[in-house]
Amino acid sequence: MKRKNLFLLLILTCAVVLAAAPVMAKDTIKLGAFFDLSGPASFIGTPTKLVAEMVVAEINKNGGVNGKQIELVVGDTQGDPAKAASLAKKFIYKDKVVAIVGPTRTGTGMNVKGIVEKAKIPTVMTVGGDPVIMGGKFGSYDYVFKSPQRSEVAVKRLFSYLQEKKLHRVALLYAADGFGKDGSRWMEKLAPEYGIEFVTRESFGPKDTDMTSQLTQAKNAKPQALICWTIGPAGSIVAKNKIQLGIDLPLFQCHGLPDPKYIELAGTASEGDRMPATKLLVADELPNDDPQKKVILHFLNLYRDVYHYDKEFPINTHSGYAWDAITLVAEGIKKAGTQPDALRKAIENTKGYVGVSGIYNLTKEDHNGLGIDSMVMVEVKNGKFVLAK
Repeated sequence: MKRKNLFLLLILTCAVVLAAAPVMAKDTIKLGAFFDLSGPASFIGTPTKLVAEMVVAEINKNGGVNGKQIELVVGDTQGDPAKAASLAKKFIYKDKVVAIVGPTRTGTGMNVKGIVEKAKIPTVMTVGGDPVIMGGKFGSYDYVFKSPQRSEVAVKRLFSYLQEKKLHRVALLYAADGFGKDGSRWMEKLAPEYGIEFVTRESFGPKDTDMTSQLTQAKNAKPQALICWTIGPAGSIVAKNKIQLGIDLPLFQCHGLPDPKYIELAGTASEGDRMPATKLLVADELPNDDPQKKVILHFLNLYRDVYHYDKEFPINTHSGYAWDAITLVAEGIKKAGTQPDALRKAIENTKGYVGVSGIYNLTKEDHNGLGIDSMVMVEVKNGKFVLAK
């Protein structure tokens, strides 16, 4: 009898455990998150991952989403498009995530775009380039969104500043990668609208270590200013080469370079360089009636004073992208749940979300939702970023 009772007890215990297992699984919401945690863009990807973990921790502390905790499944793309594709498939088919955030660079983003579209998994990318949310030859983007400003918006912000300063003859240097070509494409398209003339266009490899040849060609074309469109160390090399060649022209970088790392790598050569950026870099200079100021100051308090990430990774223009990406997903889940198409529609219909990087108003056609008013022009002055005059 005792043996029979023990056997029944074991069966009941197993039944309870098996019954509880799916309930426990349903108590969390899995999000995939992949960034360049190693490779040349790891100085962007690693702090982006830390911010992703920070915002998830804050959401979970405050009760999660619809009573459920968010579980972040993290992967390292290593800056490799093939690795990013492999991770995307793992997130979707093994980890069973409800949405994905990341990756870091446009090239890796484009390599996973078709995968998440086919699987119908809402994905909010943290890449700079626009092709991830462009159709036509770039493929559909029903399930793909991005939290950083579009290259189009950054170009408009830069061109409006050049127009204001009466700088019309410009030499363009750009990286021959997805991000650089995307910026070049938008500049070519928008130049006539702002009265900008490109006197020369010079490309370089994103891993090149010397751009004196391109800068010499640019100087000989007699421009009023130089524009460099790249991310990573290449931008700092252009700044240093410009000084070494004795080129006395203003240098404008793109929205991917407002980062203390740029100043560290370029040194005093960065002094006076200007570029479009998110408001995050100049929070203290924002007027008190700016609706983003309160949100940005809260973010900075968490980043610097609570989580102490600033000690290793000082605030840069990229810092808020993962915060906004995950919050857009979380707000979508609050409204519509985790069913893929319902969640996609909820994100697509986001209106008036005041984020770290701007105020988001998404539409079916615009899966970013940020305007030119989300950006400011910054300048390197005495080794720090300040609002450009």
